[in-house]
Amino acid sequence: MNITAILLVKNEEKTIQRAVNSVSFCDEILVIDDESTDSTATKAKELGAAVFTHALNGNFSEQRNWAMQQAKNNLILFLDADEIISEELKTELISCEFQSSCYAIPRRDFFWDSELKHGETQKARMGGIVRLLKKGSGTWEGKVHEEYISTDAPGRLKGFIDHYSHDSLSSFIQDINIYSTIRAEELSKNGKKISIAELIFFPLGKFFYTYFMLAGFLDGPAGFVYSFVMSFHSFLVRAKLLTKLYV
Repeated sequence: MNITAILLVKNEEKTIQRAVNSVSFCDEILVIDDESTDSTATKAKELGAAVFTHALNGNFSEQRNWAMQQAKNNLILFLDADEIISEELKTELISCEFQSSCYAIPRRDFFWDSELKHGETQKARMGGIVRLLKKGSGTWEGKVHEEYISTDAPGRLKGFIDHYSHDSLSSFIQDINIYSTIRAEELSKNGKKISIAELIFFPLGKFFYTYFMLAGFLDGPAGFVYSFVMSFHSFLVRAKLLTKLYV
């Protein structure tokens, strides 16, 4: 069955080649560019991808739902620019009969040149995330940390998507500042209220849970930094929601 690969990108000139090359087995590759100011679009075109410029406007679900409509194939594979398809997953995708309407794919996370096997990344590694789907089988929901909602339970593939997130701590912090703003605005529109107690204790509880209960400490210094920064993300969401200062 023919597959359309879709990549959502913005200023990814350093990683776009690796990502596009990993889905070269797909017969259609669409790069949805959120108005990049670097050479991302040019490089993607040179690699043979079709490039659509379409503003994200702070809503990842709308971007994915719009992108699905541009695909010519019924089967769609979503990939981020900092991810690649492993050889095992490539072989599986080529040979799979695809009887389910959508599929969860396990993801391996790499941070500071270390593979994270515990902590917050454990859920995506063990349970997978829906990235392969049949067009029209459901919709993406949530402005950030979006999920694919289908009436059918997802199937599951065995091969990994490999995620190489954040080549520096500064880029990590820049990203969580952006994502926390989107999430805080979304919660505010939904009428979410925040208390000082939740602002203080939720991030602390999250760090304790991911670093100790989910054994993030086994991933060494990278595991500590990842747990700490993601807990800081939870703090930022709540601080911005409480103060209404979305910056």
